[in-house]
Amino acid sequence: MNKILYIILLSFIVSNCSFKPVVKHHGVPFLEKKQASIITNKSNKNDIKKILGPPSTTSKFDNDIWIYIEKKQTQSKLLNFGKMEIFKNNVLVLEIDNYGILKKKDFYNKDNMKEINIVKETTEIGFRKKAFIYDFLSSMRQKVNDPLGQRAKKRKEISQR
Repeated sequence: MNKILYIILLSFIVSNCSFKPVVKHHGVPFLEKKQASIITNKSNKNDIKKILGPPSTTSKFDNDIWIYIEKKQTQSKLLNFGKMEIFKNNVLVLEIDNYGILKKKDFYNKDNMKEINIVKETTEIGFRKKAFIYDFLSSMRQKVNDPLGQRAKKRKEISQR
């Protein structure tokens, strides 16, 4: 009787386990294949929307910039405690002119993104402590907090003792 119970329990546990990895998909599926059918200086906004759908992100500078994203994640091996691992990460950047025609197409995959250089310089702060405005405002703050200069006199008396 115990053996049958163990077999049923073991078969129930094994039947609930899946041998296929769980894949989480985000964005436009098969972006790499679909982007091949879009041609620069020939495709327009309607063609792009028909093939890829609405963009993930848009931007408006001199021309419209549409960004399409595809990301696939799966659980990593048991050594990493099932942490999600990215195995496909594609980005398509399309630049569309004022007439609605595709002017530029850039496709980045997971390997290409490692080659992109990101600027590491930062902008300096325009308001430095040594600036004239800082000195002026700090003296005004001092005068507002102590209009008669009583605090400075007390500090002098204490330091002389």
